[in-house]
Amino acid sequence: MKREQASILIADDEFSVRDSLSAWLRKDGYEVVAAEDGPAALRFATDRPFDAAIIDIKMPGMDGLELQGRLRNHDPDLPIIVITAYASVDTAVRALKQGAFDYVTKPVDPDELSHLVGRAIEQRRLKQENDQLRQTIDDMVSNDTIVGESPAIRKVMELIGHVAGTDATVLITGESGTGKELIARAIHANSGRRYQPIIAVNCGAVAENLLESELFGHEKGAFTGADHRRKGKIEMADGGTLFLDEIGEIPQRMQVELLRVLEEKSFTRVGGSEHVHADFRVICATNEDLAKAVRDARFREDLYYRVNVFTIEAPPLRDRRSDIPLLAEHFLKRFERQMDKKITEISPEAMERLTAHDWPGNVRELCNAIERAMVVGKPPAIRPEDLPLHTHKGDPGAESDALMQVERRHIADVLDRTDWNITQAARILQVDRVTVYNKIKKFGLDRARTTDRR
Repeated sequence: MKREQASILIADDEFSVRDSLSAWLRKDGYEVVAAEDGPAALRFATDRPFDAAIIDIKMPGMDGLELQGRLRNHDPDLPIIVITAYASVDTAVRALKQGAFDYVTKPVDPDELSHLVGRAIEQRRLKQENDQLRQTIDDMVSNDTIVGESPAIRKVMELIGHVAGTDATVLITGESGTGKELIARAIHANSGRRYQPIIAVNCGAVAENLLESELFGHEKGAFTGADHRRKGKIEMADGGTLFLDEIGEIPQRMQVELLRVLEEKSFTRVGGSEHVHADFRVICATNEDLAKAVRDARFREDLYYRVNVFTIEAPPLRDRRSDIPLLAEHFLKRFERQMDKKITEISPEAMERLTAHDWPGNVRELCNAIERAMVVGKPPAIRPEDLPLHTHKGDPGAESDALMQVERRHIADVLDRTDWNITQAARILQVDRVTVYNKIKKFGLDRARTTDRR
């Protein structure tokens, strides 16, 4: 809203004051309505909204303090500037305690009044924008809920309800693709930090030599290519939540520093000496058995106990098959909107195949299957042949699926041989760590399940 669109209510029993104030404010581009007493001002305020009000303390009948109270009862967010010829501290304190934005004394300085009015209107607009933003966030939270009604997912929701209102550190465990980040975001969205950011760091997808800068930031000149100061993810999470995904992939050298930061909420940027303080809540996620990693001396025991305060296990999709139809319909509606494609249902035969599938990639695999079916399918429904599941010999996709299974088994074997050391596995496969991590997600690989095959 531009300044000229703002409207001001003036209440003063002196005509010369009303006339002067109105002229000054109209010159500034405001719409002005002037009342000669309190009752008239109330009638104007009842008939239409105002962006600010300027009222005199001393008026016959209803004085300014009483009018101020009645105006605020009608519009609690209305900023009110009080004008008085009696510059007593008591009057000013009473007005401010009653919620006045500020007060000025007669004779009024036009520049001072113009400045106060501008500030009052800006504050009101910021308050309105903030309220709208909060409502938008609330709507997004209510619409982006965890989908499912199975006992397993109900247990997860119950645990989220217990821990969300606290600042306790949460460790979310579970196989790849089970929705651990969605659980983390649900905890944040239902916490007292919901209007502040949730900053996610995928510890397994960032190269080891870059992870320190990613978390703590760096100063200009800290290393080659550091052309300016950069905030790290921890600093960006100030006031909100820091989500450390795949925390088991953090190198041991970094684990010591991370433990100190989590305990002290203070750190220094790479190449810097200034201590930076940040107030953040920590949520971690992993598809690895951290307790075993501690026993194998790959994960620090003190850091493990620091992050393992409250644990939520994300159930695999095969343990919540009753949720598959709900999830499939949820993804169907999402991709129908995104693709603007009139596929509005899943045939009973296709749904039967979805429910019977083992889903090694869990919810992520189901989401990808529905997306692929929406791409190749034809309105009005997804059919069994649209689904990339259990291809048979002679099917067009059988050969490519067979090659993918060979690749999956090879990567799983390498991970097992290296005891899931991502760096060693990447070296053997002759790819980088990020590629290995992406393949783990793509194929729904899980340390516990691949190890069980031995």
